[in-house]
Amino acid sequence: MEQKNKLKLNSGGLLVFILTVGVFGIINTEMGVVGILPLIAETFNVSVPQAGWTVSVFALVVAASAPVTPLLFSGINRKKVMLLALGLFTLSNIISMLTSNFTILLIARILPAFLHPVYVSMAFTVAAASVSKEQAPKAVSKVFIGVSAGMVLGVPVTSFIASEVSFSMAMLFFTVVNALVFVATILFIPSMPVKEKVSYGAQLSVLKKTEMWHSIIAVTLINGAMFGFFSYMSNYLKTVTEVSYNVISAVLLVYGLANIVGNVLAGKLLSINARRSIIIMPFALLASYIFLFFVGEWITAMVIIILILGVLAGIASNNMQYMITDSALEAPDFANGMFLTSANLGTTIGTAICGAFITEMGTRYSVFGAFLFLIASIMFVYLRVRMPHSRKQVKMEILAE
Repeated sequence: MEQKNKLKLNSGGLLVFILTVGVFGIINTEMGVVGILPLIAETFNVSVPQAGWTVSVFALVVAASAPVTPLLFSGINRKKVMLLALGLFTLSNIISMLTSNFTILLIARILPAFLHPVYVSMAFTVAAASVSKEQAPKAVSKVFIGVSAGMVLGVPVTSFIASEVSFSMAMLFFTVVNALVFVATILFIPSMPVKEKVSYGAQLSVLKKTEMWHSIIAVTLINGAMFGFFSYMSNYLKTVTEVSYNVISAVLLVYGLANIVGNVLAGKLLSINARRSIIIMPFALLASYIFLFFVGEWITAMVIIILILGVLAGIASNNMQYMITDSALEAPDFANGMFLTSANLGTTIGTAICGAFITEMGTRYSVFGAFLFLIASIMFVYLRVRMPHSRKQVKMEILAE
């Protein structure tokens, strides 16, 4: 029966496709609003920094729940957990679509965020388990496309729909994607009971490593720099570069496509020399943001620098995931949870700090928040890469088991 289910899951790569679209829907719900913060501010009669809380409050909940909720749901039938997550996301998007109250909007963003790390972590696990060990990395990499697509398609498409029609119709886009995956999960994914439960103690023990904490702090700072500014990129383009919403949508699409290119390059760079790639990235990002600050009024220069930032962000995201998981090879599931926590904590703090610069100094100076985060990250990246590497030792221990 187990073999039969496995064949059913693998038929035509349908499982991986459903998981990929599911992850796209989840990431899209989280990050899609990034491109329409000025419109949210207008729609709900709040400031742009206040509208930024629709991004940061979601990320804060993900950061807090990522190490916990995947473990809490680890013993429950995976299909049931997926349906619970997708159902909650669909319901919350319907509420966001219908409400005219900003507080209710924030609540509708908070509730599904608790199950975000459960679905994403489970998607990677199920995709890997649906194929042979040799094919697992390929299956997981396909699910990663959903993450990139959430940025590549989600942000500009949401921005386009909202600017051309309304904020409510943009929320309808989120709703439809999640609802379709919910139905596909019911129809095409078989019951997946979990037979092996995760040992909490074994996974939590990786937090005793200094290398792990250096990685966590570095990831929090780098992601804070990238997404702190990215959360207000649409407002930067509107206010400083002074372009229309349609142009903003196009530029965000350029950023997203460049992000995919960065993801492709990252695997090659990490395999060639991971240490060098990790060290160089904060400096490359810092130089790019400094250049962006000085060319903000010129659209051509902005498109070029945002293209470069998109590629760098794609590489940096892979670098960050590598830093944390490579520090805890004996507990990959928990390590991925900590990666989600660090990245989303960085997004929350970064959005708040960059928003504070907007409030105090103006939109142009939101990039100063990125400067501060990247300068601080350089020290922790240095501490991380100079630690004695334990990869071989851990591999030997895993093989011995």
